[in-house]
This record gives sequence, structure tokens and C-alpha cells, in this order.
Amino acid sequence: MAEQAKLTTANGAELPGYLKAAEGGTHRGAVVIIHEWWGLTNQMRSVADRLAREGFTTFAPDLYRGKLAKDAAEAEKLMSALNPKQAVEDISRAVEALRKRAPGTKVAVLGFCMGGALTLAAAAKDEHVAAAVPFYGIPQPEAADVANIRCPVLGHFANIDDWCSPDRVDALEKKLKGANVAAEIHRYDAGHAFFNENRPEVYSPPNAELAWKRSVEFLRTKLG
Repeated sequence: MAEQAKLTTANGAELPGYLKAAEGGTHRGAVVIIHEWWGLTNQMRSVADRLAREGFTTFAPDLYRGKLAKDAAEAEKLMSALNPKQAVEDISRAVEALRKRAPGTKVAVLGFCMGGALTLAAAAKDEHVAAAVPFYGIPQPEAADVANIRCPVLGHFANIDDWCSPDRVDALEKKLKGANVAAEIHRYDAGHAFFNENRPEVYSPPNAELAWKRSVEFLRTKLG
């Protein structure tokens, strides 16, 4: 397992996770990456590495504090035990810390599955989130009112998905646009978690690559 790093917040506290500085001498902003229900896996770290190579400083907070799920049953238990309010607070603290590291830096949040839902929840509650990129994740209404989002949103969703079903995605898009949120929602002919290359049963390389290209272009535009 890759070594973990910590991000120091404004009050001196430390958030556990994986911190990766922008590479190539170009700093395009910063991105907080929110992991799936499996935990902060090496696959999630690889996403941070890829964004760092694109010029973004990245931080993936470890919301499970070191725990990793071995199977879906364990992942469900870990997700159910997670306090959503605390998770959103962790995300906001990460956003604040990245903004303080380099004054003027814009920070986006990008997440997958559970992390996608938390991405929208954080954007709804933190005005300092400059852009939100949820992959196949939608928060429950009691967790967050997406109508409160004031940053641009780029959403990636699967047409074959029992959790973020097409009906739920349609409802999300309608609510965002009804609240005048600058939302761009993309749908892919793939299954849930199509971006995760470590899950060959659902991984869809062409759709994953298209979603990645769209995400990088979006982040470059919105973070400057």
C-alpha cells in the first residue's frame, strides 16, 4: 500500500489521506478527491496521481481513517457507519487547507459513488468549492439540498445503474437547472463504477477515457 500523507488544516489539525503536488511546473488549481465506499484504495491514489500530472495539486482524504473494505458487504458496513456530516466537514477542511497553501488557488471536489454523493453535498454546503465533479453519486435529500450549489457541476452517470438510476439522474438535472446551477450532466452506456479499472466486471475503458477527458478540460476551465 502506498504511504499516506496528511494535510494540515488552518487550525493546525491534520487530515489523513493522500496528498500529491502538481507536476510539470504548471499549477492549475487543486482538487479534493472523495473515495468510493471501498475506502482510500490505491486506485483512488492513482486518480490523484493522474490529476497531479495534469497540473493539479490533489488531496484524497481518508474518510474511513485507515479502514479498507475487502468485499461489498464490508464496504456497505463502512459506508453505513460513516457520519455524512463529519465527512462533509472533512471535505470542507481539506478545501480550506488547499486554498491556504497557495493564496488565490481555486479548489474543486471530485468523487466516485459514495464520494460522488458527498461531492454534491459538500458543494451545497461550502461556498468555497469552485467546481464539483460527481461520478455516479447523488446525495439523499435529507443529506443535502443540491439547489444550494453555487458552483459549476460536471456530472458523470451510468445508464445501467440501480443506485443512481436514470430517473434519479433526470431528477437531479432538473433540480440543478431549476435552481440555475451551471450543470453539465453526461450519461454513459455503461454500468455503475465504469471508471474503476480495478473492477473488470464493470470497467468501460472508452467511457472512462471520455469522462476523464471531459473532467480535465472542465477543471482547467473552472480552476484556471
